[in-house]
Amino acid sequence: MLTREKGSKAVTSTSLKLFRELERIGRIRLSPSFFLRDFLHSEIAQSHGMINKPDDLNLAVENGTRLCVEILEPLQKHFGTIRVRSGYRSAELNAFGHAHGLKCASNSRNYAAHIWDHLDAHGNRGASACVVLPALMSRAGDRDDAGVVVAGWASEHLPFDRIMFFRQCATFNIGWRDSPRRIIIGLRKKVSARDCTGGISSIATTLCC
Repeated sequence: MLTREKGSKAVTSTSLKLFRELERIGRIRLSPSFFLRDFLHSEIAQSHGMINKPDDLNLAVENGTRLCVEILEPLQKHFGTIRVRSGYRSAELNAFGHAHGLKCASNSRNYAAHIWDHLDAHGNRGASACVVLPALMSRAGDRDDAGVVVAGWASEHLPFDRIMFFRQCATFNIGWRDSPRRIIIGLRKKVSARDCTGGISSIATTLCC
């Protein structure tokens, strides 16, 4: 086994292989603006010494591409630059986060959502990401005004599965799925029919963290 010492850290043949693999998959382009690397960062993985990479790379790329092309690219074209806060999670990483109260739903709820490379219980493919719209943060009066703007526009222009708004202004989860449910969660202000005309099936006012 190759070992290179620098300070107290060693580089082994195993770690070099992992580095090259992560470098390779990170360069996979999902859409004109987004690469797989944009969605692999995880505070959970970073702080607990875990590796966040797909178990089924082909399925993760396929579903991530649909998310980027059909949801995130149009969103960015309309609202300006998107910053990704959280994207793909491996099943192992998500299970760890859920078990330790680190703001992860159970794996069964995150299949075809943050866990891009597993189908949901109904056999749907899907992918989701938590994103921030910086331009909307600076223009909106408060987080609910920003949410109403996003929800209204997305309902007319995006084939999203679910949007879940967070306390932070212009910050939300948004996803693509084979059979979109058209659900909006986390708005405290009521969204009128005029705001959402795109066939929304459910709007919940529950405040998310």
